[in-house]
Parts: sequence; structure tokens; C-alpha cells
Amino acid sequence: MTILKTKKWTMLLLLLIAGSLSAQVKLPLLFSNNMVLQKGVEIPVWGWASPGERVTVSLEKSSASTKANKAGKWMVKLPSMNYGGPYKLIIKGKSTTTFENVMIGEVWVCSGQSNMEFYLVNSKNGDAEVAASDYPQIRLFTVKKRITQSPQDKLEDGEWTPCSPNTSPRFSAVAYFFGRALYEKLKVPIGLINTSWGGTVAETWMSEESIVKDPDLAPSLAALKKIDLDNYAKTIEKEVRDRVGAISKVDLGMENGMPIWADQNLNDSDWKSMKLPGYIENNGLAGVDGIIWFRKEVTISADAAGKPATLRLAKINDSDNTFVNGTLMGSNKLIAERSRVYTIPAGVLKAGKNNITVQVEDIGGMGGIYGDSAALKLECIDQNISLSGNWKYKVGQVKFSTVLSPNSYPTLLYNAMLSPLIPYAIKGAIWYQGESNAGRAKQYQRVFPNLIKDWRAHWNQGEFPFLFVQLANFMKTDSVPVESTWAELREAQSMTLALPNTGMAVITDVGDAVNIHPIDKQTVGMRLALSGLKVAYQQDLVYSGPVYKTMNIEGNKVTLTFDQIGSGLKVKDKYGYVKGFAVAGEDHQFHWATGKLTGINTLQISSSEVKNPVAVRYAWGNNPDDANLYNSADLPASSFRTDHWKGITEYVSLLDDQFTT
Repeated sequence: MTILKTKKWTMLLLLLIAGSLSAQVKLPLLFSNNMVLQKGVEIPVWGWASPGERVTVSLEKSSASTKANKAGKWMVKLPSMNYGGPYKLIIKGKSTTTFENVMIGEVWVCSGQSNMEFYLVNSKNGDAEVAASDYPQIRLFTVKKRITQSPQDKLEDGEWTPCSPNTSPRFSAVAYFFGRALYEKLKVPIGLINTSWGGTVAETWMSEESIVKDPDLAPSLAALKKIDLDNYAKTIEKEVRDRVGAISKVDLGMENGMPIWADQNLNDSDWKSMKLPGYIENNGLAGVDGIIWFRKEVTISADAAGKPATLRLAKINDSDNTFVNGTLMGSNKLIAERSRVYTIPAGVLKAGKNNITVQVEDIGGMGGIYGDSAALKLECIDQNISLSGNWKYKVGQVKFSTVLSPNSYPTLLYNAMLSPLIPYAIKGAIWYQGESNAGRAKQYQRVFPNLIKDWRAHWNQGEFPFLFVQLANFMKTDSVPVESTWAELREAQSMTLALPNTGMAVITDVGDAVNIHPIDKQTVGMRLALSGLKVAYQQDLVYSGPVYKTMNIEGNKVTLTFDQIGSGLKVKDKYGYVKGFAVAGEDHQFHWATGKLTGINTLQISSSEVKNPVAVRYAWGNNPDDANLYNSADLPASSFRTDHWKGITEYVSLLDDQFTT
């Protein structure tokens, strides 16, 4: 045979091989050996083949056929089946694919941020838990982390594995303990799909169809659509330069360590104007992080000149150095929630014109001077001067990240880590997230329910069960009642229970003051499972802690009643005193209250400092570690308040992340 003929035969053979490979029927990675398929519903099976190719799918005694469309996509739905297995799932086209050890059971999607991602081996008694995790009827699937600009239909990696000490160590601890509790109760195969990413905000897990309807989030989605992610760094840098001009790597407002832009006599005629309070991102500096200087001129009367005064600057995100007439009045470092209140000593203020300068450092998310306009003022001996309104500003230094993160824009994780799972048949979802949205708790009141509705709409499986974890107790405890973003976020989570087929695990008794990742994931998984057994499987059990119902006030005493008490309320205190309650009068000032149980579902509280109480709060704080109200099933009461007064996140509408993990 000549060399020419040999080459022709080689080419022909390669073409035949290539044609054979292209004709192979392919399925998403969610379909693999050891998979769990959902019991009691139609089972979607889908994939890719040659356009027009006939595909037949068989499982046990059921089969269904279809043809791939012009794009090469196909889908069939097998009839619902009861628990069982192991079976073979066989897909035949021009080629045949067979999956072994397939079970029919209960499939749950497990999602959220770092406390859902948290590994089993790192949980309490982690080594022992891993060693005992020999549950071949529980199957695990972990979705690889990924960010995409548009919805995907394929995962990059992943396979189903039976749960064992070899496969469980780096699986989600919360998902594992939830699945184990279900398995021990139901004795059926359990499939757990872990798709989570630490530090992520809720809106990155939502689809375009939902985000586009949200007035706060839609602009960010529109910006995402305009970006070429392959040149993301250059795009971001250009956008920032377009807004602020030249970018400096050092603070132009400082010279040889001196705050030259705080000089009372500085010529600031070329500075721009911004209305405060308000975030810089909402006032022409979207996408800008770094150091921004603000200046405002005020006129002081002769009577107030030379006398002490109080400067109130609402809240500042994240750090500030505040000057009056060039003299430093005070500083706060990396504190986004605390009200800025500075005492101006005698001799600083002068009759006539005075200057207030604030150097603000924004390290990420939303930045600037924000909050209630009534809290932005100068209190002098003879007058209160409102500082709300126009301030002059200038950007001293720009620090921006050119690395795309899951929180850079909405939809990024929905597109990459959730969309490829749909429409795999599931029983429901568990969710542990909220820390990264705590600064926007008021907004979360609509964002979180919309996320649940969004997932349900795309899965098209009706109002499937959606169970979630309320934020744990975290950070230092408070000696007096205070406002709290984490308490407001817990409130938003509780409000989401208004949606049908939802359940919440309260864990304000198993957190850690110094660790945002408490290691007791066993309690979290168990309490989620209690909600699941009730909501998803209609079992008759106590699944929730006490829930506030009514309030009655007589004199200075407040009587409260509760639902979800089991056989009665319980107080975990050897003297029977309830803790964690605070009451307030018409002045909105809360004081700690004391009291005791007065019936199986009632308790009475009071405070000697509040003669005419009008409002009650319970476990209202970042770390309400003294809250001790439970029911007979040892499930803790959720935090609550009876008032509807504006909280500290009332004025926040966009990204304000103090904790991302």
C-alpha cells in the first residue's frame, strides 16, 4: 500500500472515530453512578445527542423515548416511582450509557454561604463523626465553585458518591447532619446536593428573571450585561477612571502625614457636591472604594463660639477621621454600624464660619456617611444645626478590586451553580445564609422570599419545601439593649415563614461570640430535619420553638403569650427567671426586663425603669446569649419585637457587607 493510500485510510478512520464520538449520547454530571432520583414525582432525564437522534431512557420497568431537537438537546420524563433500588438507568441512542447503583429516595438541594459549606471534619467531634459516617444509602454530590455571566446547563465537575468516611470529610456538615437525621427517621435513600460558597450574598443565587424586578438590584444586573468578563479588570478600571478621573495609589488629602484637606482655609471650589446622608455609590461613585473626603461649612453664633459642642455624623462605613477647623475630633476604624458622636472641646468653634471635614475610608461594598438625616447635626449650646444636605467631596485615593467575586453582581452563582441543576427532581431545599446580607436586613425582607419564589418558579415543582437556618448568636454581648443588624436579619428570616411550605431552625443558643462559624453543626442539622419532617413529610411532632403571639399591658407589667409550645413553655434558669427581654416606653428607649412564666404558654415581664411600657423585644442583639425561653421539646424561641419602629437598616438599600466569610 502506498504512503498516499495509507494517509487516506488513516484520515477516514479518524473521521469515523470523530463521528462516532460526536454521536455519543451525553448527560449532565448530575446523572452518574450512585445517584438518587426523587420518589413520587415524574423524573426528568435530559442531555445532548445528534440533532434528530432518537433517545430511549429506561429505569427498572419504565422507559420513555424522544428525539433530540435541532440544537441536539433532548428530555424525557419517567413516571414516578416508589422508594427502591439499586437500579440501572440506561440511555440508548447511537450509543448506550448505563448508570449503576441508582436509588429512588429523597433529594435535597443544600445551599448558602460558609456555614453551609463548612466541612464535616471541622465540626464538633469532627474526626469521630467522619469515622461514623458509613451510610451507603445517603449519597453526596458537591457542585464545583464557578462564576458565569449567563445561565449554564452543564456543571464543570461532580459525581454522586455513597456517604462513607472516605467521601464525607469535606462535605457540608449541616447537609450531612440534616440528611442523617432524615435517614434515621425515614429509612429511605437520601440524596444531598451541596451547592454553596462562603461569604456570598443572596442575590448572587437568584436568576435574572427575579433580579430584574428588584429596583435595588436591577441596575447592577444591567451593568453585568455590559461587561466583557474576559477583560473584567480593564473594564472595571476604565469605569472607575470615568467617574473620578485620575486614580491615585496614595491619599492625596495627606501630605507628609498631615491632613492638608482638613485645613479650614483650603480652597475647595473645585470639589464636587454630594447630598448626605447617603452612600457614595448612590451619588455618582458606584464601584469606587478607597478614601473620600467630605467638607461642610457651618456658621456658629457668638454665644456658641469657644464653648463645647457635640458633633453627630449618623453612621459611617467603614472608617473615619473627623476634623473641625483642622483639629482632629475623633476616629473610628472599621466600624460600619456605630453612630459617630464626637465631643468638640472648648476653644475649637469660632464665631462665624467653621469647617467640618470627614475623611472616610470605604474598604468595600457601600461606603460614606449614611443613616438618619436627623442624626446628622451639630449640637451647640444655643442651637442645633442640621448637617443634612449638600457637602463638598473629593476622592483622595481609589482602591478597587479587579477580581470578579460571586458578590460582584447578582445572578453569578445562580447562573453557574444552580441553573445546571434544574430541572433535576428534588424534594426540597435547605439554606444557611444571611450573614452577608445583615447590613441590608430591611431589604432582605423582600429579597429572601423572592429567592424562594424564584427557585420554585424555575424548578416548576410547585411550592416545594424550603427550610432555612436563622442566624446564630455572634459577636460580643451588649450590656444594654441596642439596635442590631443581625437581629433585623433574623426578623426578616422569621417573616419569610409567611411563605407556604417553609421552616426555620433557630440556633441563637449554639453560636460562638468570637467565631462566625460555630462548630456545633449537629444541632443545626437536627433542627432543620425537624422542620423537614413536619413540612415535607407531615409528621406529627414539635418542630419549632415558641413563637410570639400576643401582648397585654397592665400598668408596668407586660403579659406575653406564645404558640408552638409543645406541652408548655420552659425557662432554662434554675430560679425560673426569663432572660433576654427588654421593654420600652414611648421614648423608644429599651431597658432590660425581668419576669417569670405565668402559665403553660404565658409569661409576665416588667422593668422598674419603664413605668408605661409600649414595646417588647426578645433576644434582640447580635449575640443574645442569655436568651433562655424554650418549649417542652427544648427548642429555643426565635427573637422578636412587638414594635414597628424603624431599624438601623431601614435606610440601606444596596450592598453593605460588614461580614463576608
